[in-house]
Amino acid sequence: MPKLSAIVFITWSICALSQSVGADTASQQEMRSLDEQVQEIKTDVLSIASELSLLEEQLLFPSNTQVAVFVSLAQEDSFRLDAVRIHIDGELAMHHIYSFKELDALKSGGVQRIYTGNFSTGEHTLEVSVIGKLENGSDFEQSDQFTFSKGIDPSLLGIALAGPAAGGAPIQLQVW
Repeated sequence: MPKLSAIVFITWSICALSQSVGADTASQQEMRSLDEQVQEIKTDVLSIASELSLLEEQLLFPSNTQVAVFVSLAQEDSFRLDAVRIHIDGELAMHHIYSFKELDALKSGGVQRIYTGNFSTGEHTLEVSVIGKLENGSDFEQSDQFTFSKGIDPSLLGIALAGPAAGGAPIQLQVW
């Protein structure tokens, strides 16, 4: 009898173990399936967030009133940009202090969208103030005022910045 009970116990243990292994395999498949579903949901959420961001920009800044201002730096200039302040029609539009990463990107030829706003059609004034340091360590500050005409299409304005070593005007306005 003890041998029979031992055989029954071993048989029962093997059956339980095989069911456990089968359950683990089914559990692993369910986990993979759940992981795939989560990844699909993440992709959908990111896509929806991107679409919402685009719709929000179109709603907040309709193309017939939109003015966007971009900043770029002369690549060969050793001038270090610290901050840019922009006034449009006498009101402060943007004041931005630059980080090392932003400066590195600008010096590598990057362009930064620094401001987007809504303005009516017609003539507007843009005042740009630049604060920085020259290669010799002395402070550099320059301001300039421009006028631009806002039509019914979006206005894209580029501000090209350079230090006095560049030879030309330190602040130049470009209408894109």
